[in-house]
Amino acid sequence: MQIIRAKAMGMCFGVKDALETIDTLSDPQEVSIHGELVHNEVALERIRSRGVTMSAEDERETLSERPRLLITAHGISDPERERLQQAGKELIDTTCPLVKRVHKAAIDLHAEGRHVLVIGQPHHVEVRGITGSLPDNYTVVEQLEDVRDFGQPSLGVISQSTTSPVKSERMLAKIREANPTADIRPVDTICRPTRKRQEAVAELIEKVEALVVVGGSNSNNTREQARLAESRGLPAVHIQTAAELDPDWFRPFQVVGLSAGTSTLDDTIDEVFERMVQIARELDRERKGEQ
Repeated sequence: MQIIRAKAMGMCFGVKDALETIDTLSDPQEVSIHGELVHNEVALERIRSRGVTMSAEDERETLSERPRLLITAHGISDPERERLQQAGKELIDTTCPLVKRVHKAAIDLHAEGRHVLVIGQPHHVEVRGITGSLPDNYTVVEQLEDVRDFGQPSLGVISQSTTSPVKSERMLAKIREANPTADIRPVDTICRPTRKRQEAVAELIEKVEALVVVGGSNSNNTREQARLAESRGLPAVHIQTAAELDPDWFRPFQVVGLSAGTSTLDDTIDEVFERMVQIARELDRERKGEQ
């Protein structure tokens, strides 16, 4: 069995920078993370081992007693930032610059008087941060079924930074179709690492019979990679660690691809690849024995 790795995969610079900030903290016992730094359990365990605490995404209202709060790469809304500062917290901001760009685009479109459409997951922390900075006049659209005639003369359209480019294009086309008289201004806010990884997966699935995608179970861009493969009729499995690989799953295939989400550690990718190589050798020996 042959294994082909995607040309671009794994951790983006925003996540790497956030993890490096954690690794260089001189006082980890005084720091708590405001939510999950990354949507990857392996990376979160590494963070906890440093003595840094963190709150669950749905527990952000209750603030840690620690004096310093680290803002994750997903960012927060302006009102939330003000709330934390008024509570006397010293903020360590690791918001990804590309996420800040999405926030700015949303605020600028709102300032133009446009009804802002955010293509993304309404409960995702990044989307909540974006919409939290908009006092009104916005709608989050997650699926094509969410698109309708919004009854607005002008619309602004942005995307959660980890949205699949293919999905974003389809959503925008549907928005134009459902709002034929509206003045629509789209702003491309999909981050380059996500786009490059999606393009690499699209290229990869033309060469393989099945795909393994490595990343956190809550990672949006990791799930999007698996969905892209499945939409092309390709079997795909989404795992977090090498231990989750099932050798029997590989039996029908001769060529399998490997990709990973933007919050996946390089060590984890290497471990999965090594395990896949081991499985391939075992299957090849088994197949030769049957001949």
